[in-house]
Amino acid sequence: MFRSLSGLTTRGRCLLAAGIAAGLCSVVLNERDLLRVAVFVVALPLGVVALAAASKMTISASRTLLTERVPVGGQGEVQIDLWRTGRMPAGEVLLEDGLPYTLGPRPRFVVERLPAHGRPVPLRYPVQPTLRGVHRIGPLRATVTDPFGLCEFDRDLVSQSRLVVVPRVTTLWGLPRGAGLGSGEDSNIRLHTGQGETDVVVRQYRQGDDLRKVHWRSTARRDELMVRVEELPWHSGTTVLLDHRASAHRGSGAQSSLEWAVEFTASVCLHLHKTGQRVRLVSEHGRLLADAAEHGGSGHAGAVLDSLAAVQPAHERDIVLNADPAQGQELIAVLGSVGTESVHELTRHRARGTRSYAVLLDTAAWENTAAPADGDDVAVGDTVGLLRAAGWGVVVAKPGRSVPDVWAELCRTTAPGASLIGGGS
Repeated sequence: MFRSLSGLTTRGRCLLAAGIAAGLCSVVLNERDLLRVAVFVVALPLGVVALAAASKMTISASRTLLTERVPVGGQGEVQIDLWRTGRMPAGEVLLEDGLPYTLGPRPRFVVERLPAHGRPVPLRYPVQPTLRGVHRIGPLRATVTDPFGLCEFDRDLVSQSRLVVVPRVTTLWGLPRGAGLGSGEDSNIRLHTGQGETDVVVRQYRQGDDLRKVHWRSTARRDELMVRVEELPWHSGTTVLLDHRASAHRGSGAQSSLEWAVEFTASVCLHLHKTGQRVRLVSEHGRLLADAAEHGGSGHAGAVLDSLAAVQPAHERDIVLNADPAQGQELIAVLGSVGTESVHELTRHRARGTRSYAVLLDTAAWENTAAPADGDDVAVGDTVGLLRAAGWGVVVAKPGRSVPDVWAELCRTTAPGASLIGGGS
């Protein structure tokens, strides 16, 4: 009972104190009428407290996220169902759901009366995320009050729910020259344009080759004997590398260089997947984040977006690789500020002639409130020179450039081995 008295509002405490004072005065003055008034004044807040304390246990609620994934800048919706579980009527109920500031204003609802027979009262509110990540919604707190405003009790009805805010995905067009055609140092590649035909990898005839593998079209075109090495699926694979080291990026919040890199990576991965390619997403250390082989169809897009939603700045200073992060596939690396050692790590595991592209972020342009760049980071122009000297196709991205513009320039950039028999891409 004493614990329930803690729910009294200022009005209720004042009324209770007035009743007690009136009772004392009635005893001193020997006024029975005043005593009756005092008993009524004291009984009113005590009765209301008992009723409200009991009624707070007769309400329940549930929370439903109507959208599993919400993109940055998009809009999702949350539904709350509130109902009465017992026969005792509940007073006015104030609902407040815990919502991070990055998802929008905190929602509040007032339900004056709950219907009987357990019929739920549906309540909805929008979420408008401004920052990528895995966010927690809740807890849902109910404040039960009485009609007189004498007491109120708080109760947590629903625990936290998980909402995934995925990066924004931009529609892209085109492919880099030779993209999806594999990578071979001594192989010439021809992409058929007829529907249903296969991609064929051919090379010059060597003594001992099976004559049944002679590719006569390529032989006639080049006027020398060419043999078929293997038949590939309609598209080969591409690995997209995301550099998410904290030391490699500048800026803060949604306007940081890391968020631009994540948005670009998400757009590229989903675009390449739509073209039929097998897309692998790895970190700057070669750690696998998502692979199309493990998630078929639309599941791959969800796996990529979920992985990128959970990406946080890494604390490693330099890029350290023990092997080719693309495993022989074509590579598109989305890089922040990289030093000479990191450039060496990226290039030394890639065979010359293997298609390698880099989107290099000019992070100095994002550097508003961030810490100064590391001393061993080379200038953007020097990094471009080192990568191009290693045979990479490089595009520089600045804050003012859109994702489609950078991708369009990347599609026009020539990487090693991008030439095709009989013409370009």
